[in-house]
Amino acid sequence: MHASRTRKVNRISVAVFFFMAGICFASWASRIPDIKLQLGLSDAGLGAVLLALPCGLMLSLPLSGWAVTRFSSKTMVTIAAVGYPLTLILIGLVSATWQLAGVLFVFGIFGNLYNISANTQAVGVESLYQRSIMATFHGIWSLAGFSGAAVGTFMIAQGIAPLHHFMIVCICCLVVVLLAQGKILPEDAKSADKTPLFAKPDATILRLGLIAFGCLVCEGTMFDWSGVYFQKVVKAPQELVTLGYSVFMGTMATGRFVGDKLVTRFGIQQMLQISGIVICSGLSVAVLFPTLIPATIGFFLVGFGVSSVVPLVYSATGKSTTMSPGVALAAVSTIGFLGFLIGPPLIGFIAEIAGLRWSFTVIAMVGLSTTIMATFMKWDR
Repeated sequence: MHASRTRKVNRISVAVFFFMAGICFASWASRIPDIKLQLGLSDAGLGAVLLALPCGLMLSLPLSGWAVTRFSSKTMVTIAAVGYPLTLILIGLVSATWQLAGVLFVFGIFGNLYNISANTQAVGVESLYQRSIMATFHGIWSLAGFSGAAVGTFMIAQGIAPLHHFMIVCICCLVVVLLAQGKILPEDAKSADKTPLFAKPDATILRLGLIAFGCLVCEGTMFDWSGVYFQKVVKAPQELVTLGYSVFMGTMATGRFVGDKLVTRFGIQQMLQISGIVICSGLSVAVLFPTLIPATIGFFLVGFGVSSVVPLVYSATGKSTTMSPGVALAAVSTIGFLGFLIGPPLIGFIAEIAGLRWSFTVIAMVGLSTTIMATFMKWDR
């Protein structure tokens, strides 16, 4: 009974860290228009500055995996959970474009360290339960995203400056993290005394990375292009242009909360196979029937399709027998995040040549690759 209570406390505490990470990111995202206006940035200028965040994330991936393995996920998630909200305050203080670029680079580093260390903790908690619970942690991150966006909307409506908004978020995060820090796992699921900074992934890790890559191409497309698709192809009324994105986000979050029960019933391979088919089907519906109701249903399906893929891939990655969880997660995240970066520009390139519907058709085929890759992988029974 004591062990059961302890693992439950561990699970809740790790969930708190996921929630705080989502709140921080959503707080920043909700105030981008205000910061753009504050610095007098053009659309192109903002786009260039925003690249600093993924640059910080990508460049820190190998270092994050090594640091989590060398110093433990508990130590690194605590550092990240303090540095991430504190960097928000620095974002609120910037007065020049170069300052924003520099702070966003650091924000990306802390965000990535947070991601790797929190997921390593989640892998450890999952091993205590001996069943899938990873998707729920990611669902909590999605829920935090909605909460952070809602708080941001309220702050904007009240005329509260980004700096003061970020200070409130930071204080709340630091207090909550301080309370939860002592209740997360003290040791990781596996440890490695000597883990190289740049470890060569084995075939299984590479394949898991490619599954994440295919899913994150689809996610990146939906984040950046769903509104444009509803505007230009579906020709939705102005007030409904964001309907597809909202439905996608809602079903993605919902899918993560039910994903663990489904994978327990069907197994990881079958879940990934189904996910790829659902992603492809949803995008195909939106392409073949580009009117409001069918396209909305299509994006509804895509949200469910992508919801469990990355959590399941992370869960499988954390069980690697050749690499420590932190380094393995960093390797898979590196491959997967490339898909998140490549997807939106790929859409634009194809759309310029053949139109948005053809772009989404290509992304539908990329989504189906999840099914194909999962079918030809060997999974532990």
